[in-house]
Amino acid sequence: MSEVNYYEVLGVGETSTQDEIKKAYRNLAKEHHPDKGGDEKKFKSISEAYDTLGNENKRKEYDSRKNNPFGNMFGGGNHFGDIFGGGNPFTQRKRSVPDKVIDIDVSVFESFLGSEKTISYNRKVMCDTCTGSGGDKVTCSPCGGSGVITQKVGNEFFQQMFQSPCNACQGRGHNYTKVCHSCNGQTTKDSFETFRVGIPLGIDDGQFLRLESKGDFRGGMYGNLILRVKITPINNFNKNGNDLVYNLFFDKTTLERDVFDIPHPDGNISINVPSEFDTSKPLRVRGKGFRTHHNGDLYLNLYYKHKKD
Repeated sequence: MSEVNYYEVLGVGETSTQDEIKKAYRNLAKEHHPDKGGDEKKFKSISEAYDTLGNENKRKEYDSRKNNPFGNMFGGGNHFGDIFGGGNPFTQRKRSVPDKVIDIDVSVFESFLGSEKTISYNRKVMCDTCTGSGGDKVTCSPCGGSGVITQKVGNEFFQQMFQSPCNACQGRGHNYTKVCHSCNGQTTKDSFETFRVGIPLGIDDGQFLRLESKGDFRGGMYGNLILRVKITPINNFNKNGNDLVYNLFFDKTTLERDVFDIPHPDGNISINVPSEFDTSKPLRVRGKGFRTHHNGDLYLNLYYKHKKD
């Protein structure tokens, strides 16, 4: 499987300068930014290409691998470990950004009806001024752009390797020659986002909804937003799997009536009051629960209220 040609992705030549590559990236990033109607996959490929070509050391390694994929096989690094461990040393690993996880309250009725819900949250978005670069930068010399310092400890018979963040660049792999005045080199700005999301019918407590590229901007691309669902009771209703559970509080006056009036989310329903019943056992109404792969039932938990004189 051939490796993606990052030069073609950015529309530059292999002899282009770092400034030309940076300019091409900024223009393409603005054009294909997802928040401005651009193509999300295109934006990710542009960011991935710039992450390599925008760094002098990574670009040299990429050029070497591109022109001669076997050239670095016996150089530095543990390539044999990659080969025999099942990895492919000649394939660029796809970068990923951590997901942003937020909790959302979904009422029993919202789950029952499968409605829409407004979500608001704080998010890190790409700085438009520097197009997420943080400013003009150069590769850190002490760590060679890796962001870490490797130290050997031991003697000629036994050695251990330790890695620690590079103090010269604070683990970034680069230092700024000119910091972006808008984001102060952070590459991002804070943004308060609000949008509508569809709540699937019958969604349950602890389930997740995944929204691609709606997370924070980091390392030249957007992560995903994960909505963790918490089902909340409403109007004495709870959810138990596919079943709808209603806590019915009644008194002596209620028992003198012929029916129980239940404020069901589909509309009020009337249930005949049984001549005899046990408050320790719920009443069951078939087919009035959640309508998913199979219909659940409605259960009425009965609680007697003593009126104060």
